[in-house]
Amino acid sequence: MTQSYIGTKQILAWEQDKDGQPGYAVKYADGYVSWSPKDVFEAAYIPIGHVDHLPAHQQRVIGEKAQLDDKVGKLTDFLDGEFFRSLDAAEQERLTVQLGAMREYQQILAERIAAF
Repeated sequence: MTQSYIGTKQILAWEQDKDGQPGYAVKYADGYVSWSPKDVFEAAYIPIGHVDHLPAHQQRVIGEKAQLDDKVGKLTDFLDGEFFRSLDAAEQERLTVQLGAMREYQQILAERIAAF
């Protein structure tokens, strides 16, 4: 039986063309290196900058904030869209409260990162 999965991993990558196609070389934690087309790579990964000098737990906090920033941006855009306005008032309220909680969480992560 098949099911859906969502994965989270931190990788090292650099832009690299292959056969004239733009993409990224990807190095995984176990040392395995592969290549991914640009559009596939950018749909799957969010950049977190140069963090190799930081301890692993701090790298994870930075990654968590980057993912949250992406989700907040997408939810903000959704709340400004046509489909949101078609939802019933109770669901609009839940989504608005959710965005507020996410922004609070964003602020906490930002303060933790500033303290590194």
